Amino acid sequence: MKKFAVLLVVIAGVLWGVIGYFVRALQSQGLSSMQIVAIRMVVSAVLFSLYAMIFNRKLFKIKLRDLWCFLGTGVLSVATFSFCYFKAIELSSLSQASILLYTAPIFVMIFSVVLFKEKLTGVKVVSLILAFSGCMFVTGVLENGGEINAPAIVFGLLSGVCYALYSIFSRLALDRNYSPLTITLYTFIFAGIASLFVIDVKPVLAVMSNSAGDFIFCVLFAVLSCVLPYVTYTVGLKYVKPSTASIVASIEPVVATITGAILFDEAVQFPFGYIGIALVILSIVLINLKNNSKD
Repeated sequence: MKKFAVLLVVIAGVLWGVIGYFVRALQSQGLSSMQIVAIRMVVSAVLFSLYAMIFNRKLFKIKLRDLWCFLGTGVLSVATFSFCYFKAIELSSLSQASILLYTAPIFVMIFSVVLFKEKLTGVKVVSLILAFSGCMFVTGVLENGGEINAPAIVFGLLSGVCYALYSIFSRLALDRNYSPLTITLYTFIFAGIASLFVIDVKPVLAVMSNSAGDFIFCVLFAVLSCVLPYVTYTVGLKYVKPSTASIVASIEPVVATITGAILFDEAVQFPFGYIGIALVILSIVLINLKNNSKD
């Protein structure tokens, strides 16, 4: 599994990159950002809990003194990150929201140096610069003069901080010998509970029960944008450092930009957009080569 760790993180980034499609569709039905978060987290929590009850009930076993790790991944990170990111998508384009989100590797690197005493190597710094520069190019923010409204900037940056916290809290839970599946399970449970406390549930239930197609759409939203990517990312995080994983996951804004271009006519600028995609891929290759050299 160690050999595929970086690939697992890439898969997570790709799946997260299509979140915007689901968010836009649900927003068009009148749901707020937090109501969309609730659908994503509660459905994911139910599906994953059913899996655990049927196949591996040991996943529910945690120590009370470690509860703060899962409150961190679930409430402080995933629930809050999802709300801020969906709000940024509502206030700007998919590409602009994703570039603000991908300030996360900067925060992860800072947190990792302070908390885990990770070495700030030249390869990491170069990879981070390449990834962030690529994101800037691919989203067209530089070419457009960075025209993003203030609320979008605030929510986007907050999404980056909260996204970074997932890598940190997950790493702390992994260091306490919890499996990636246990971490993912409790992340969904606490994020789902937190989201239900702050929304009007009736519109959510109305959308999900509107038709079989709408219900399946919500389930797919949870599986593709939450269950699968968080499982693959957390498994990958078991074998690569948080700062490395956050850089590799920078493929997400590239996918988000391509999704916006194909589905919502948010065109990729030539040639800068394609240069940006190449820079992000180069950063992933560079950090991966460094990891393999240590094997």
